[in-house]
Amino acid sequence: MSVTSTSTRRILTVFAVAASLLIGLGAIRASAAWTASAAPLDVAPVSTESLQTRLADESARSAALVDHLVALSVHADELSAALAAAETRIGADAEHAAKLAKDLATAQKKLAALETSIRQAGKVRAVAPAPAQATSGGSSHDDEDEEDHDD
Repeated sequence: MSVTSTSTRRILTVFAVAASLLIGLGAIRASAAWTASAAPLDVAPVSTESLQTRLADESARSAALVDHLVALSVHADELSAALAAAETRIGADAEHAAKLAKDLATAQKKLAALETSIRQAGKVRAVAPAPAQATSGGSSHDDEDEEDHDD
């Protein structure tokens, strides 16, 4: 190989690379022009001022939603406290109702015993002769005394 042929090859290679770069650049410009003509911008892009205004609006909306969420959280806490108080009240009322039921059962037993006693006293009076009627006035007074003692 001679020196001239090597330098010629180098020059040809540089020209070929430069030509391929120019062809590539031309292809890029042609495709950009073709794309621009296929999709023209009829509507202008959104301006930065418009974007900033929308951002401020959305930030205000976000802050309002956060405030609303905090208010709902406070309301939920209040409802939880009210529910806990109601459950406590229900427990206390249940205990009181059980006590009242026990007192009612005791009172019913006393009433049944008193009714039995009254029936027995009535049978004794019915069997007793006339002098017993004189005592019945006194014994009815005694019955009133018994009632006072039961209370």
